[in-house]
Amino acid sequence: MPEADRPLKIGRFRSVRARLLMIALLPMLVVMPLFLGAVVSNWSARFDKLLIAKVNGELTIAHQYMSGLLERSGEQVQALGQSALFERTVMRGSHGEILALLDVERGVLELDFLYFVTDSGVLLSSPRVLAELDIQKWPVVKNAFVGNLSTEIDIFAETDLAAFSPELAMQAQIKLVPTEAALPTERLAEKRGMVVHTASPVKNGVLVGGVLLNRNLDFIDTINDLVYPDASLTEGSRGTATLFLEDVRVSTNVRLFENVRALGTRVSAIVRAHVLGRGEVWLGRAFVVNDWYISAYEPIVDSYGNRVGMLYVGFLDTPFRAAKTRTIWLIVAGFLGLVLLSLPIFLRWARGIINPLEKMVGTIGLVEGGDLGARTGVVEGQDEIGRVAGHLDGLLEQLQERDRKLRAWGEDLNQRVEERTRELRKANQRLEATTKQLVVSEKLAAIGEITAGIAHEINNPIAVIQGNLDVISQEIGEDAVALKTEFGLIYEQVHSVNILVNKLLQFARPEEYAGVVDYHLPDEVINDSIPLVQHLLNKVDIELTLELSAGHAVAMNRTELQQVLINLIVNAIHAMPEGGVLRMGTVNKDQEGVCGVLIKVVDTGVGMARDVLENVFDPFFTTKQAEGTGLGLSISQKLISRAGGSINVTSEVGIGTCFSIWLPRAEIEE
Repeated sequence: MPEADRPLKIGRFRSVRARLLMIALLPMLVVMPLFLGAVVSNWSARFDKLLIAKVNGELTIAHQYMSGLLERSGEQVQALGQSALFERTVMRGSHGEILALLDVERGVLELDFLYFVTDSGVLLSSPRVLAELDIQKWPVVKNAFVGNLSTEIDIFAETDLAAFSPELAMQAQIKLVPTEAALPTERLAEKRGMVVHTASPVKNGVLVGGVLLNRNLDFIDTINDLVYPDASLTEGSRGTATLFLEDVRVSTNVRLFENVRALGTRVSAIVRAHVLGRGEVWLGRAFVVNDWYISAYEPIVDSYGNRVGMLYVGFLDTPFRAAKTRTIWLIVAGFLGLVLLSLPIFLRWARGIINPLEKMVGTIGLVEGGDLGARTGVVEGQDEIGRVAGHLDGLLEQLQERDRKLRAWGEDLNQRVEERTRELRKANQRLEATTKQLVVSEKLAAIGEITAGIAHEINNPIAVIQGNLDVISQEIGEDAVALKTEFGLIYEQVHSVNILVNKLLQFARPEEYAGVVDYHLPDEVINDSIPLVQHLLNKVDIELTLELSAGHAVAMNRTELQQVLINLIVNAIHAMPEGGVLRMGTVNKDQEGVCGVLIKVVDTGVGMARDVLENVFDPFFTTKQAEGTGLGLSISQKLISRAGGSINVTSEVGIGTCFSIWLPRAEIEE
């Protein structure tokens, strides 16, 4: 091909069209968007950091309020213990007066319980203690006995609260509400109580007070009012505060519905792991009950030093995110408006050159995609672009004609190849089937020859043994009566060997040694077979289910049918070493117009792979290695086939296996 007629390959960014478009659009569509994106991204990151800094400051306020509450509680109890009235009442020693004073002061201090423990161990409480209470287990009380004022957050068990009053235990009890993203739990309710626990040393004893924070809505609303006063948040947002006992909201102003507080809902698993698991403060977005909040969580530690809860403040994220989104969209809309106004002007200047080039590039693309009938459609003119377009259309006409001839030749060749392939495939399938039949025939022939030889070799010594036993019995005469039992045992064992030999000959030459055919109900044979394998079923946790509903009898030797069933049951048990379900069922079923019975043995064991299924009935094929001979299923198939029936298997790895036996109905049945 002459150099002038050779197709020209132009790089994507070296063509005239690309250069013109880059000159016109690069500053507007690439440089400015990148700059604008960097500015918006930086502003968005700073905006998010401001929200995090805001909620961190709000958590500090909530923490200070809670610390102040603990400090005030300690000061109030200490002031009461050091008051002249309390000391005079204690010095008089009247328990009635002390209890009356405790009742009054508990109401004044707004405590849920207040009690005085004397140095001798006498406990006087308000409300009255209803059950035995181990006060020495609390570190705050121990510290007070050694002279130190102590105020901590402690977790009281339900029995501890109920010891003061059932109402206090009922106030603490909160039913758990299923919460999205929370750690799964089987608990139905939180019955423990989070208590501000204060103990102060006083004259002749220790004075202890406590405030239950479960359902203490005044406490949490006060925190919320301090942290989020009016007009402190953007319109549409709302501030929330919550006290957690572990991960359960025990006091909150978060709403589950319009007027229902989200008591009993739980914190998300990721926040729980961060705050309670690692003891770190969480600052960021978190899913709270049913929406996303800018949140701050800090752990609460009890007097034992354990992390027992969390203090949370946060505000609804959606309004802030919506405001940020609106701002970004305003910036994008302004930029797009500028582009829409200026872009048509730039494109109009380049359209006269770009349009013909686009048509040629588009035509080349269609041809590369297989459309050889595509043409540029550019009217050939005096300029270079018109002449190039006309020359391109001419080359495409030649290419299309050559392609038409090549396709016709290729289709003819493909048709011939497909015909030869089909013939080879069919021949290969016939060869594989014949090979499988030959392998099975050779194995069965070898088995027959071996078993016949073994039976012959065993029969000769058995005949000699039995004949000599008869001679011995005759020779010793009347003395044989004394050995009757021993001779009987020998005859029985010889008879057992004869039965075994007959079984071997029956397998080797079934047409000569077939057993006596009688008629049996499969349901009865199954019921008789179960006790024979019950010891194997008891070794593993296997549930046996029988669904026996067949009413027809079958013409098959009972022993042979039982042999087949036991073989299948044992295989099923071996397939379920960890236990499972074994189902056996019978049902009347016609097959190809012949009445019969369908027997199924189904297990939920390990199942069989495809390659194992294809060979499962082959002689000597086994997956049990040294534990099996590989003849069980082969013999079972032979026995069923000889009775005029069929046996099939389906299996799926990891799910189980199903063996199906179909036997024709006995002809004697009316």
